[in-house]
Amino acid sequence: MSGPQCCENPPALDSSCGGVGHEEEIGGLKCYVTGPPHSKLAVLLLSDIFGYEAPKLRKLADKVSASGFYVVVPDFFYGDPYAPENAERPLPVWLKDHGPDKGFEDAKPVIQALKSKGISSIGAAGFCWGAKLVVELGKYAYIQAAVLLHPSFVSLEDVQAVKVPISILGAEVDIMSPPELVRKFEEALNAKPEVFSLSCRGAGKIIAKYPDRCFMYQEQSVMASIGTQYDRLIAL
Repeated sequence: MSGPQCCENPPALDSSCGGVGHEEEIGGLKCYVTGPPHSKLAVLLLSDIFGYEAPKLRKLADKVSASGFYVVVPDFFYGDPYAPENAERPLPVWLKDHGPDKGFEDAKPVIQALKSKGISSIGAAGFCWGAKLVVELGKYAYIQAAVLLHPSFVSLEDVQAVKVPISILGAEVDIMSPPELVRKFEEALNAKPEVFSLSCRGAGKIIAKYPDRCFMYQEQSVMASIGTQYDRLIAL
C-alpha cells in the first residue's frame, strides 16, 4: 500500500543482489526478465512504489518463472523509485511524477513488445501501486488474468469494470484497501460469476507492513493465485 504501513520500512534496493535473470529493455522500459525466453505465456510483475530493484521482488519473479512463465518486471519509475528518506519529496509529490495513469500508458508498449516476441497470453500481478495498474490493464483486456496484492488507489468502480479473471489478496491492516473494502470487491465480483474467477481475501491475519519482510506472505499468495488464474493462460 502507499500508506504508512508500507513506507515505514522500505526494502534495500540492489539490482545486483540475487536473481537468476537479467535486465533488458522491453517496450522502451528497463526490465528484470527471467524464465524461458521461448515461452508463449508471460507474467508481468508490477512493483510497489519502491520499484523493480527490490531483491525479494526479483526472487519472486524467479520462482514464478520456474513454473514455465516468461516473467517481466518493468521499471515504471525510470530509475526514480520512492525514497521515504527524502523529506523534500514526500509521497504526494513523488506520485505527481509517477501516477498509475502514466504507468498504464507505459505498459502498453511492453505488452505489445511481448506479443511481437510470440507471447500468446499475458497475466499480471501487482503490489500496492502496481495493483492499480493491473486493474487498468484488466479493464481493457490488455491482459488475460490479474492478481492484486494489498492494492492502493483501487476503487469499487475499478473492480467492477475489470473484464478478465481476477484474484484480490488484501491485508488485515491496510488504510488504502481495508478489509471492508475488499469484501465489497468480493461481493461485486461474485455478482458476475460467469466472468470472474475470484480468490478474494481481506480479513486474514496478515498485516501489510514492512514490504521487504512480508514477502513470505506475498510469495505464497502470488504463487497460489497464479496457480488458480494463470492456468487459464495455458488454456487460451
